[in-house]
Amino acid sequence: MTTALHPVLIAVTRRITERSAATRAAYLARIERMASRAPGADRMGCANIAHAFAALPANDKLRVVAEKAPHIGVVTAYNDMLSAHQPYEGYPALIRERARVLGATVQVAGGVPAMCDGVTQGQPGMELSLFSRDTIAMATAVALSHDVFDAALLLGVCDKIVPGLLIGALHFGHLPCVFVPAGPMGSGLANNDKAKVRELAAQGLVGRKELLEAESAAYHGPGTCTFYGTANSNQMLLEAMGLHVPGAAFVHPHAGLREALTRAAVDTALAISARPAAGAPAAPRFTPIGRLVDERVIVNAMVALLATGGSTNHLIHWVAVARAAGMVIDWTDFAELSAVVPLLARVYPNGSADVNQFQAAGGPGFVLRELLASGRMHADVATVSTRGMAAYTELPVLDGTRLAWRALPADSGDTGIVRPAALPFSDSGGLQLLQGNLGRAVIKTSAVPADRHVIEAPARIFTTQEAMLAAFKAGELERDVVVVVRFQGPQANGMPELHKLTPPLAVLQGKGWRVALVTDGRMSGASGKVPAAIHVSPEALAGGPLGKLRDGDIVRIDADTGTLAALVPEAEWAARPLAAIDATQAEANGHDLGRELFAGMRRNVKTAEEGAVTWL
Repeated sequence: MTTALHPVLIAVTRRITERSAATRAAYLARIERMASRAPGADRMGCANIAHAFAALPANDKLRVVAEKAPHIGVVTAYNDMLSAHQPYEGYPALIRERARVLGATVQVAGGVPAMCDGVTQGQPGMELSLFSRDTIAMATAVALSHDVFDAALLLGVCDKIVPGLLIGALHFGHLPCVFVPAGPMGSGLANNDKAKVRELAAQGLVGRKELLEAESAAYHGPGTCTFYGTANSNQMLLEAMGLHVPGAAFVHPHAGLREALTRAAVDTALAISARPAAGAPAAPRFTPIGRLVDERVIVNAMVALLATGGSTNHLIHWVAVARAAGMVIDWTDFAELSAVVPLLARVYPNGSADVNQFQAAGGPGFVLRELLASGRMHADVATVSTRGMAAYTELPVLDGTRLAWRALPADSGDTGIVRPAALPFSDSGGLQLLQGNLGRAVIKTSAVPADRHVIEAPARIFTTQEAMLAAFKAGELERDVVVVVRFQGPQANGMPELHKLTPPLAVLQGKGWRVALVTDGRMSGASGKVPAAIHVSPEALAGGPLGKLRDGDIVRIDADTGTLAALVPEAEWAARPLAAIDATQAEANGHDLGRELFAGMRRNVKTAEEGAVTWL
């Protein structure tokens, strides 16, 4: 029996469809035009073809040119500085080997930059982080612009990398695309224990040696970091969108199962390409990514994010992803879904488990099964798997050397980590929209204790995170306080994550003070137990009302009613001038570590709620 969809899911999906009718229709028309062309090796001139395939082995040249074998392009985020991307080093050889067995050919079309927010937290390089997403999208476009491919495999995991690859791929919406993850590192020092050492270090109670030992025990090997931040939220959303080989998200990089899943990505790409492969088991069913990612698939991603209390960054990134496919979504859409989507997972920072424990307890498959069964997700969508969304509710296993899938147990492996929809951690999702006379913002409620959902306290204004940290060390924040860090938006300095503010704020909260953060910057997928109204939009530099705040103003953050307001008389508030960014700070924001190269992006970027896109 088919489960009836929740009426709010239907209403939000319909509203997105109606709002996006013209842009989506134009997008689909473009990709249909591109898909109707002859294959690259038939369409291009001889010189073009010779250049494209000059470095291929002779047998592969014969296959792709004379035998018209399907040709797969690989776009990779490999580098060996990011633990999550280091495992990709050997993937091209593995992919080529499998493709040859199936009668297809492969070329690495290009690499994309991939920076680590963990390395750049609190550093000037973090001001390039958000804009690296659109840089990655452009690099993906450059890689695929050679226009000789029948399908693409996209290799990336972390924060801006997956959204960038996805935005880039959607601008080549006529191509079938499969995302290929690399998996999380093994569990190290527990995330809660790591956080405690950070708080001790913020108070000066442990030194650099102890702090480095703790950090190195937490981040210790190949694979993604094990907390449920933006990188691992990316993987959850790709499962919900049907863009992975089912169940591929959270398998360790060095597991035998991981290699089998990577080989299966080749099979999957060929199964949805326009041209059959000689060794493929069945005729392909052409499923280009631009058709696959429709309004229902975008809503499924939003629901999966909310049901797991995922990264706040995705309220920016998935707005941009939707726009790349001709669809327009906003934070009101997220808020309405959040009100009816149950919170089914608690993974650090909104719980104590890491993603390996989440996977062992049922992982994405359990959550997706519960959402589908309760009518909170669209089941009738295209996926890269021929078995549709049902495939993403199962667990991949090795049956000898053969990859297979089996049904998950009916019950959660640990109800402290994942729960059924009938007995959720909360009846509503883990993210909340805030709005009022300070603008619109988001808060990650799943990680915040219920007694901290409402904070009302005097504001203390800062324009840099360094100034806030100095005030903390000087003991100036030992009171109820709403810390405001403004001029941190996309136009001001690229909207860096301000995660280094979490430990001092947690220390203040631990002492019993009622504290919160308000910022037009980001707080990352690692947003923790301190209430944080982030992504305030419009930003201060663009004339947003955050610029009207003054030290001592009473600010109210109410995550239960969705309120973000300065409790200032209306007439006084209306008459107040906006603060201007300090000229020295503005100058500093534009120089050193390559920040000059991103000046055009800072000038052209849209608001956070518009996805902070730089290409519209």
